[in-house]
Amino acid sequence: MNTDQSINDENSLKRSTIPTSDSKDFEDFIYLLSHDVRGSIRALLEVPQWITEDLIADGHRVSGQLAENIQLMNTHTKRLDRMLIDLLVYSRVGRTQAKTTVFLQEALETVLEQIKVPAGFSIQSDFQCSTLQFGERDILTLFTALVTNSIKHHHLPTGMVKIHSFKSDGDCVIRVSDDGPGIPEKYGKRVFEAMTTLKPRDEVEGSGMGLAIVRKIVDQHDGTLECLSYNDAIGAVLEMRFKQDKQMRI
Repeated sequence: MNTDQSINDENSLKRSTIPTSDSKDFEDFIYLLSHDVRGSIRALLEVPQWITEDLIADGHRVSGQLAENIQLMNTHTKRLDRMLIDLLVYSRVGRTQAKTTVFLQEALETVLEQIKVPAGFSIQSDFQCSTLQFGERDILTLFTALVTNSIKHHHLPTGMVKIHSFKSDGDCVIRVSDDGPGIPEKYGKRVFEAMTTLKPRDEVEGSGMGLAIVRKIVDQHDGTLECLSYNDAIGAVLEMRFKQDKQMRI
């Protein structure tokens, strides 16, 4: 999960003022901006490579400070592209999809086929509550954000992520746990805010949108989201509860 036990400076936590899902006009703007601007950003991704190729073709060595500057262009352009992608995902939550019965194991398997899980990581699942009334695209986005966030912020090259579900008091409860470093308790709520990172992006690349996307999906489906553990041996545990008779707000 999004973690850094060594952070003591409150100001190092990056925060966003992106409104919640009831600000439809703003989200429409984000959707259009992310979609349209990304085309230009993708073109900019190719510029450093063109510059390098032209310099080499003219007999110049691309090394030293010049190479570092070109690499810096690459890094920041890719970072901006990643942010736009995640903003687009964020703005799409709940859009143009019907609420239907989704099979959680099938949804997770679909996600694991699409993302690159490092060889050293194990993804375990146990869905005792096997189905849920949910948006078909939202459930895939939810599992993608949860799994990739756990892996990205793990402190070791190997680890485990477990996703299981069960029924409790009429709710379908989904818990996601990992054996990473855990979430510092003082950041237990802030990690769900948009563009929040607990580590500098030079250490862990990311837009800080992963758990904000999770929170928005849970809110969209009238669920609750809570971090259950902090800084202990079992890492982080996130719990989501959904009333199975609730209707999604589209």
